[in-house]
Amino acid sequence: MGDPAVTDNTIWLLVCTVLVLLMQAGFTCLETGLVRAKNSINVAVKNVADFCVASLAFWAIGFGIMFGVTSGGVFGTSFFFFDTGPFDGTGSAWLMAFFFFQLAFCGTATTIVSGAVAERMSFRGYLMTAVVLSACIYPVFGHWAWGGFAIDTQMGWLQELGFVDFAGSTVVHSVGGWVALAAVLIIGPRLGQFDESKSSTESHNTPVAVFGMFLLWVGWFGFNGGSTLALDVSVPHIMVHTLIAAAAGGVTAMSLTWSRRGAPNAVDTLNGVLAGLVAITASAHVASIGTSIIIGGVGAVVALACQSFLRRKRIDDAVGAVPVHLAAGIWGTLAVALLGDASLWGTGHTRLEQLGVQALGVAVAGIYAFGVGYAVLTVINWFLPLRVSEEAEHLGLNASEHGASTAIHDLIHAMDTQKQTGDFSLRVPVEPYTEAGQIATQYNQVLDRVHTEIAAREQTADQLRSARDQAEIANAAKSQFLANMSHELRTPLNAIIGFSEIMNGEIFGPLGNEQYKEYASDIHDSGTHLLSIINDILDLSKVEADSYDLAEDELDVAQVLDACSRMIRTRAQSGELKLSVEIEPDLPKLVADERALKQMIINLVSNAVKFTPQGGSIALRARLEADGRIALEVADTGIGIARSDIKKAFEPFSQLQTDALVFKADGTGLGLPLTAALARSHQATLVVDSEPGKGTSITLRFPLDRVVLKGTVAA
Repeated sequence: MGDPAVTDNTIWLLVCTVLVLLMQAGFTCLETGLVRAKNSINVAVKNVADFCVASLAFWAIGFGIMFGVTSGGVFGTSFFFFDTGPFDGTGSAWLMAFFFFQLAFCGTATTIVSGAVAERMSFRGYLMTAVVLSACIYPVFGHWAWGGFAIDTQMGWLQELGFVDFAGSTVVHSVGGWVALAAVLIIGPRLGQFDESKSSTESHNTPVAVFGMFLLWVGWFGFNGGSTLALDVSVPHIMVHTLIAAAAGGVTAMSLTWSRRGAPNAVDTLNGVLAGLVAITASAHVASIGTSIIIGGVGAVVALACQSFLRRKRIDDAVGAVPVHLAAGIWGTLAVALLGDASLWGTGHTRLEQLGVQALGVAVAGIYAFGVGYAVLTVINWFLPLRVSEEAEHLGLNASEHGASTAIHDLIHAMDTQKQTGDFSLRVPVEPYTEAGQIATQYNQVLDRVHTEIAAREQTADQLRSARDQAEIANAAKSQFLANMSHELRTPLNAIIGFSEIMNGEIFGPLGNEQYKEYASDIHDSGTHLLSIINDILDLSKVEADSYDLAEDELDVAQVLDACSRMIRTRAQSGELKLSVEIEPDLPKLVADERALKQMIINLVSNAVKFTPQGGSIALRARLEADGRIALEVADTGIGIARSDIKKAFEPFSQLQTDALVFKADGTGLGLPLTAALARSHQATLVVDSEPGKGTSITLRFPLDRVVLKGTVAA
């Protein structure tokens, strides 16, 4: 590898290193596109910072541990603070190019963690993680698997066993994935990520993430192509295998999400491409185009399965780094033995033996990288919390970690302030020539419209309140007028009725004029009817004016109903109607105004008589319902009331005109309205159940606090 004559290989390695460095831009775009806008700056700066930290740490310590003179195949002991000295020919140039290439690999392994822990890991904690990974975890395992690449005369212990990992499916990607898994387990999921009442967080700029994926794809040609460490005939094959595996991964992921969700998922498709690239990385030099398709496709399946598993276990990986780099990396490493060309391994193992070595390498990487990573990060977390506060996470790491902001963040902050304060008089800030600015402009216009509507409705409400007040004054005046007039009219009417009775009595007998007697009888009947109407008007006006004084007492419902039935039975019999009274035995007493209760019952029975044809029946019932309330029901087999007319029947002075009336509808239409008003004064409900042609049932239900059980009003 250090042949000073091979200058073309040095140039090739430098070109491939630049391509690998392009992957840093790819990671930056991918991760910033997949996180929320309020954290995009933080993620971008982390990608810059981790590469800077990893470069210095790998130069000072990591390169020496990974490629220095081995100590028992466990770790290197030279090349610390690496420097080849002054230019002394192509030999030192080659070693410098190799260092450059491997430093880019170390940066890739470190950056994997960034996406997984995005949106809640502190900047300081992340930099510590980058130092641990690039200076210790990655170089040590790298020495075990690749320790002989810089010095031909030595090998790491896994390399000596025949472990094959061409460009780092395990060495780079799985190691980075294991540390990422340890980190997300320690810091926990993002706030609300697994809240079932909310949808999970979504990427704010998927097109930027797609651009990042393409940068990674291009950079991967340097990643895999440069791992030959020479520009030879295998390079074109390796690059094609890389391309084909990525394409197979993308198509597989797209097809799976399309079939499961009814639409191809953009982010899963991106991760499918990357999983295909990670999977082929270990075996690109021993695969064929056919096996590359299988390796890439299965890599996507493994990544999606791992992603689903993590979600079920409520493990939050913000960009899917663990499924893509860890899970697909494990599969790609095993695929070397399962699908690779055995003649190209260069280990002399059978396929089964090679599978055992590959599995050993995967297991060792997991135990070491995850174990050390979890232990070290746990200790750091004890002293310096790796996670930001809830307030900082809500605010966004752009502002809380860097004092930076974005137009979207400013807009959301302004809207949240309005929500908290309830002050919508202020306008949200508008950032010109941005999507956030367009949203802010539209939001301000919505606020203007809301204010206009509120003002208009407040004006309407004021008008309605004024109209209501005027109506209440008019109604009170009407009730007062009716009460006064009723009192004024009752005195002469009582005199008229009294004189008509005298005229029909013995004193008038000697006149002996039958026609005069008929006139006197008509005067008496008309006066009595008019007095009844006036009494109804007076009672209704009192109820409406809330001045009807209830003389409440504990009443025997059976006695009240019997008295009412005697008062109305003659009229029912004259219409050849059957009137029955059905009273449940041992009915509790009812707290009510006896006069008002009788008036309600007589009004209901009188209406039933009026609207029930000859030969029909009327039932007056009293019962104790299951919930303890007393119900009084008047049911008839009369003409019934259409549903559309029920409301009208309860309007004062309104008569339902029909040819089927048994008696002439010569009343004022106050019976039902007065009954309803008296029921309300007793806190009772009145329910009408009627069907035209079949009859009507009207039920009065009195509340529990008016039912007397064993001398005590029911609670």
